[in-house]
Amino acid sequence: MKKINKPCTLKEISLLIKGKLIGDENIKITGVAGLEDAGNQDISFLAHPKYKSSLAKTNAAALILSKAFPEIDKPYIIVDNPYLALAVLLKYFYAKPKPVVGVHPLSVIGKNPKLGKNISIYPWAVIGDDVQLDDNVVIYSGACIGCGVKIGADSVIYPQVSIYDEVSIGCKVVIHSGTVIGCSGFGYVWDGRRHHHIPQIGSVIIEDDVQIGANVTIDRGSMGNTHIARGVRIDNLVQIAHNVSIGENSIIVAQVGISGSSRLGCGVILGGQVGVVGHVKIGDNVKVAAKGGISKDVPADAVMAGMIGRPYAEWKKTEVAMRNLVKLQNTVKELQQRINLLEEEKSGT
Repeated sequence: MKKINKPCTLKEISLLIKGKLIGDENIKITGVAGLEDAGNQDISFLAHPKYKSSLAKTNAAALILSKAFPEIDKPYIIVDNPYLALAVLLKYFYAKPKPVVGVHPLSVIGKNPKLGKNISIYPWAVIGDDVQLDDNVVIYSGACIGCGVKIGADSVIYPQVSIYDEVSIGCKVVIHSGTVIGCSGFGYVWDGRRHHHIPQIGSVIIEDDVQIGANVTIDRGSMGNTHIARGVRIDNLVQIAHNVSIGENSIIVAQVGISGSSRLGCGVILGGQVGVVGHVKIGDNVKVAAKGGISKDVPADAVMAGMIGRPYAEWKKTEVAMRNLVKLQNTVKELQQRINLLEEEKSGT
C-alpha cells in the first residue's frame, strides 16, 4: 500500500471518525499502527480488554478507544466502534495505487464488447464475446472472463480469476485471485454402471457490494441460478454449490462448504469449516460456530454449534457432560457396587 504523506491533526481525525477528542487537538498524526508497533507520530486503537496491558507500553501519540475504557494519560478519541474507526483511518492514510486506465495491447478482447468509461484491462487478461464491463471496472492480468458476462461499475477482478459464460456481477464487487465463478455444479445420475453428468444450464448472479476471497468456488445453477445477495462477505477457500442462495450482509468464513439448493437468510454468519447439507433453509441472523454441521432447517436468530448442529446452550451442556464422562462412569460403577452390597445384605437376612 502507498502511504499518504500528508499528516493530519487529531482534530481532523476526530471529525473524520466522528469521535469525541480528549487532549491536544493540534498533534500531528502521520500513520496508523498497532499498540506495540506504533511510533510517536502514529495513532493506535484499543477495542478488546485483552490488550489493555499494552496501553502502558505503547509509543503511540494518541489512541482510539470505546466508552468502556477509562481515561489514560495520552490524547484519545472516544468512538462507539473502534474497529469501524480504524477501517476509516486505514483507507485515509494508506491508499492503493490507482490502476492504469486503458486496454493493454497484450490482453485478448472478444467480439462485440461493451466497455464503459475508465476501464482497466491488464496484460494477458482474456475477455470473451459479448462481455459488458461498466465504468471503472478493473480486470487484472491472467483473469478469464467468459462470453456474455456482465460486470457492474467499480468492480475489481484480481489475477487468475475465472468467470464462466453468462455470469452476472453487480457494482463494487471485489473478487480475489484464484476464484472460479460459474463452473458446472456437481450433478450426476447413476444408471447402474456409470455416473452421467447432468448439464448445468443455470447461472450465477452476484449483487452489488459483494467481496469474495481467494480460491473460492461458486457453481452455476442446475436450471435456476446460484444467488449471492448484496453486501455478502466470503472468505478464502469457500465452496458454494449449485442453486445456493445467500441473503444480504451474510458472512461466510474460510473453508465453509454449502451444498446444493440450500437457502441462507440475511445476516447469517457461518464460522470456519462449517458444513451445510443440501436443501436446507437457514433463517435470518443465524450464527453457526466453527466446525459446525447443519443437517436440517434452522429458525431465525438461532446460534448453532457442534458437528451435528444444535442450539448453542444445548451443545455446551453436552460438551461439559462429555468432559465429565469418565468421572460419571466411576460414580455409576461405585453406586452399582453399593447396590450389590445392599442386595447381598438383604438376601442374607
